Amino acid sequence: MKKVIRFYLRPYYGRMTIGFIIKFVGTIMDLCLPWILAYMIDTVIPRGAKDRIYLWGLVMLVCSVLAFTLNVLANRMASKVARDTTEAVRHDLFEKIMWLSNARTDAFTKPSLISRLTTDTYNVHQMLGRVQRLGVRAPILVIGGVLVTLTLDPVLTLVLVSVMPLTAFITYYFSKKSIPMYSALQEAVDRFVRLIREDIAGIRVIKALSKTAYEKERYDALNREVVAKEKRAGITMAVVNPSMNLFLNLGLVLVVLVGALRVNRGLSEVGKILAFLTYFTIILNAMMNISKMFVIISKAVASADRIMEIIDVPRELLVETCGRQLREGAYIRFEDVTFSYNKTTPNLSNISFSLQKGETLGIIGATGAGKSTLAALLMRFYDADSGAIYIEGKDIRSIPVEALRTKFGVVFQNDTLFDASITENVRLGRELTDADIREAVTHAKAKEFVEEAGRGYEDRVNIRGANLSGGQKQRILIARALAARPDILILDDSSSALDYKTDAALRRALSEHYADTTKIIIAQRVSSIMHADSIMVLDEGQMIGYGVHEELLEKCAVYREIRDSQMQA
Repeated sequence: MKKVIRFYLRPYYGRMTIGFIIKFVGTIMDLCLPWILAYMIDTVIPRGAKDRIYLWGLVMLVCSVLAFTLNVLANRMASKVARDTTEAVRHDLFEKIMWLSNARTDAFTKPSLISRLTTDTYNVHQMLGRVQRLGVRAPILVIGGVLVTLTLDPVLTLVLVSVMPLTAFITYYFSKKSIPMYSALQEAVDRFVRLIREDIAGIRVIKALSKTAYEKERYDALNREVVAKEKRAGITMAVVNPSMNLFLNLGLVLVVLVGALRVNRGLSEVGKILAFLTYFTIILNAMMNISKMFVIISKAVASADRIMEIIDVPRELLVETCGRQLREGAYIRFEDVTFSYNKTTPNLSNISFSLQKGETLGIIGATGAGKSTLAALLMRFYDADSGAIYIEGKDIRSIPVEALRTKFGVVFQNDTLFDASITENVRLGRELTDADIREAVTHAKAKEFVEEAGRGYEDRVNIRGANLSGGQKQRILIARALAARPDILILDDSSSALDYKTDAALRRALSEHYADTTKIIIAQRVSSIMHADSIMVLDEGQMIGYGVHEELLEKCAVYREIRDSQMQA
């Protein structure tokens, strides 16, 4: 929270100061009204001077209009500051999330990042707006009300002030106690969002396997956890308002009793008592607003800490100048690369190979063998634990990440299509012409259903390609990867939904039209990679075979078993 105030609010200090001054003047106008009313009842009306009654009535009207106008203006300024500050926080948070390494993203989890970007920024926005509106007005009403009542009747003021320390202690104690509760609540909400996200994405699978009841039980369990934590935090803060009401109402009863005795003895006047009761109501409402503000602040402090936890993450995958450079050699080279996600069990061990520009590498192996991990290391989504990876003789750690990834066209497993037209899904914000897009669609063998089936390039794709078949989605994704004519093309199990004829036609198109592109094809089918210049066989993170198709059939038993099982199938 300190960084939000110190850094993000700093550009608006001047505007906030002006807003505070306007709010201060408007609040003073509100405080003047009961005092003027008391003066009119006790002094002006008994004299029967109508002109003075009209004059002071006009003064009250002016004060009312000024109070309304100035408070509205200050509130609008406060809303603008809160909006712009939250926009800056949200922008920096989103930018940092986009640049988080995959390891960090895995550690924070995607639902947690979504929650921080939405719920947490909303809590901060609410706090900034409320503090500027009530954080100035409420204390002025309390302090100003007490000072004005001192001029009316010091004895009654002492009665009122006597209950305030108790209300202040209750507000501070329970607000401080609630902050860790709201942090725990947000963590539970993260898990809740993750479950919902999974269930919505996999709703067809859940229905198909008749697992609706099972998922409902999981949902109910997490829902109960969220409700329990929210209830605990709510009950804790729920003590504040009733307690403040109790003490302030006791103070009001004492004020009425003492005031009645003083009027009866001639020590005070009716107008002053009425004004005092009005001020007491103003102070009561101000104290209630302060207690509500502490609830919002408690949530915002917990949310701001979660936001800053992301923003303050040190920049990762930085450019390193110490990487050894190769003067000549292969276009892509792995030297004894070892990597582990959990830093205990290696997911890849001592991987070494090289590719010349324009060559094709096929990678095959069982599920979990490390095929996708190898591609992730090449694109520097993760840094290898040991060993080095070179592109054009340069250690990839010495290449800026932005420049490195512009070399690639990639189709991941379970890749994403967006709720946009086919053209926009292929273009994806890049400076590509319509001709580039049409060419990529043609080479990806998607033309037949984009043009010939009557869809058209502006036909809308539902989110995650729900209105396309598996093969159609894969061909659109391949077109996206090809559209910018990348130096390196990575296809990670991207033809699994294609029939053999389309798969073969796609491989021919890649060979004919992308001869200078270095291709890495990760596949489950031997037929998809058997014509590659080199084939790598992975098993439990180990490279157990490397060579051409015929060579591996002779020397690699695992490769031969895969081929034989697919031939029989």
